[in-house]
Amino acid sequence: MGIVVGYVANPEGRAALERAGEAALRYAVPLVVVHSRRPGREVDAADAEQLAGVHASVQEKLVAAGLAHEMRDVPDSEDPADDLITAAEETGASLIVIGLRRRTPVGKLILGASAQRILLDAPCPVLAVKPED
Repeated sequence: MGIVVGYVANPEGRAALERAGEAALRYAVPLVVVHSRRPGREVDAADAEQLAGVHASVQEKLVAAGLAHEMRDVPDSEDPADDLITAAEETGASLIVIGLRRRTPVGKLILGASAQRILLDAPCPVLAVKPED
């Protein structure tokens, strides 16, 4: 059992990571942070530094609380939804946390393809969070 969270370096990813970390601490379960990158997308120095900072921050909080965690970097991800679903299946996760961006009224009719796939195919409940204003 544990919590799987999808992380990307944007406000939605940070909101998802924050909520997942809070839940892992609250329920005293391990946290698996999945960072997916599209094939051919090189990690620039800013991305690498930000990911290292996120890892250090997550590690510090979880280690202080005595909780296990794992960082999974998927450098040639064909589908971030697959990465999260696979991580949830492999770890027997009890929850997946994803970030959603705010949408226009028309955009609300269409949910992002990855988010929709995770919601429909996940082997456990999914918490979708939006960043605060």
